[in-house]
Amino acid sequence: MAQVSWSKRWIRPEIFPLFAAIGGALGICGFAVARNIAINPDVRISKEDRTAGILDNYKEGKLYKDHGLREYLKHCKPEIMPAFNSYLSDSK
Repeated sequence: MAQVSWSKRWIRPEIFPLFAAIGGALGICGFAVARNIAINPDVRISKEDRTAGILDNYKEGKLYKDHGLREYLKHCKPEIMPAFNSYLSDSK
């Protein structure tokens, strides 16, 4: 059985969508981990913060939960295709 090199096996046009899907998933996971480590009020990295125990930081938690995207979507109608929905549902 002949040895097939790594590039001949994996660098083919059929594999590009798989690379894109895995790359996108890794990007989303990396963003979530970085966001949680950087600004989540429940995650404490330094030893001084960990010794404080449970904090009643409701204001900081609310700011973390209600980020900019959530605030924007709060005022939008929950529709995927609003123009198409209004075309089919509005009376003429």
